[in-house]
Amino acid sequence: MTIIEGETVAMAFRRIAEADILEGPLPPPPPEGSLLPDTYLVTRGTTRAALVARMQQARDDLLQDLWANRAPDLPFNTPEEAINLASIVEKETGSAEERPLVASVFVNRLRRGMKLESDPTIIYGLTGGEPLGRGIRRSELDGETPYNTYFIPALPPTPICNPGREAIAAVLNPPDSDYLFFVAVRPGETRFSATYAQHRRYVAELRRNERAARAGRP
Repeated sequence: MTIIEGETVAMAFRRIAEADILEGPLPPPPPEGSLLPDTYLVTRGTTRAALVARMQQARDDLLQDLWANRAPDLPFNTPEEAINLASIVEKETGSAEERPLVASVFVNRLRRGMKLESDPTIIYGLTGGEPLGRGIRRSELDGETPYNTYFIPALPPTPICNPGREAIAAVLNPPDSDYLFFVAVRPGETRFSATYAQHRRYVAELRRNERAARAGRP
């Protein structure tokens, strides 16, 4: 039984509900971010409630180990806040190479009291983590919602997905960097920058790539 990194509890529960090797009803949904994405070996007839409890325990055990060996002076105080931030990192990139640097950007922002400005948090506030199916509108960027990190100067009230072990590890031991911004200029190619001026140049590169793609140019 596989739960994928970045899935919400609702998405994971749909997988569990559809698995015909499991038996029994689903338990009440646990808090967002409390399941550990992984592949779990189960025997036919295992109850759904038992599997959910196992996923929660796996998350708790991993978090306890990683929290005990976290870097000093992180800009959050509890394991729950670490999961919250890790869920944002998980949704921002699927690249193993980029994940630590993305984590460093958000840690640096929190240290400076900057807003996180993460698009996936807006989507979670709109859809509960389901695909939006379109771009985010200007009105949604400006909307005053609990999950809009373009508006709130802190972490959102809950995680926005179930982060995997690599994302959790990244926020608890981020690499040293001075990066405060990042933008994906094309699929699989992200630019990191320490200044807003450099970030604007990378955003301009993204816009050029988008225009070229619409025109059918390489």
